[in-house]
Amino acid sequence: MVQMMDKNTQLETQITPEEKQRGREAIMTVLARAAEDREFMARLSANPGEALMEYFTLTQEEIAALVSGDIKKIEGWLGKLDEKHATWLWARLSQEKW
Repeated sequence: MVQMMDKNTQLETQITPEEKQRGREAIMTVLARAAEDREFMARLSANPGEALMEYFTLTQEEIAALVSGDIKKIEGWLGKLDEKHATWLWARLSQEKW
């Protein structure tokens, strides 16, 4: 992660391409695990912040997209998801927990 000063002298964080790639890979890992592991999906549903703690390469934006089930944002990053990888996102959207 690179930190830079913007024109208003506020600290701004920029993600390197390598960090961005690791985050995208972590998103795919989370989605695949949620589709295959019922216990993990239940933990993700009950307390997503805690369930995602082990995925330390995720940015706050990526975590927020997973927690909210923001399939449009995630597909914008990764491309169209197959049915397996979209399982958690559709489940989260059906919960309407936000």
